[in-house]
Amino acid sequence: MGRENTKPRDLGFASGERSVEDALIRFGLPALFLLAFLAATVAPLGSEWLLAALLLRGAEPVCTVLTATAGNFLGACTTWGIGWYGGPWFLQRILRVDPKSQERAERLFARYGSWALLLSWVPFIGDPLCLLAGLLRVPILRFAVPTFAGKLARYAVLSAVLLGRP
Repeated sequence: MGRENTKPRDLGFASGERSVEDALIRFGLPALFLLAFLAATVAPLGSEWLLAALLLRGAEPVCTVLTATAGNFLGACTTWGIGWYGGPWFLQRILRVDPKSQERAERLFARYGSWALLLSWVPFIGDPLCLLAGLLRVPILRFAVPTFAGKLARYAVLSAVLLGRP
């Protein structure tokens, strides 16, 4: 058996790009916005890695954090709208939300009300919390304030840790 070729193959991206990651980094803030938006829907994606890559490559921190926050918040609003207009049938039949995730979200919501949405950024419970808020007909302002605050705090803390700022 010979040695396998470990050189990255050309994937057809722009000169010097060897992966989807390279392409996303090249597109910068628009790519971060889109990835953060999709990550806040039921798509199993994460945007933190791109935020980190952009910051470590010298992107302006405030714009980067606000871009990620805006995309993630608008994605959460979309998920809230799906809950509001789609109802339980859509949640279970189309989105196939895990019953355990939905149960955890319901317990959090029952205990803390809209303030549970401060945790809308947490993996595995954040999306179900946003869906549940829509299902429970939480008014948009009661949804928006804690959701935006939680998402902003997450990206700001991540940014501060990465850049070594208190």
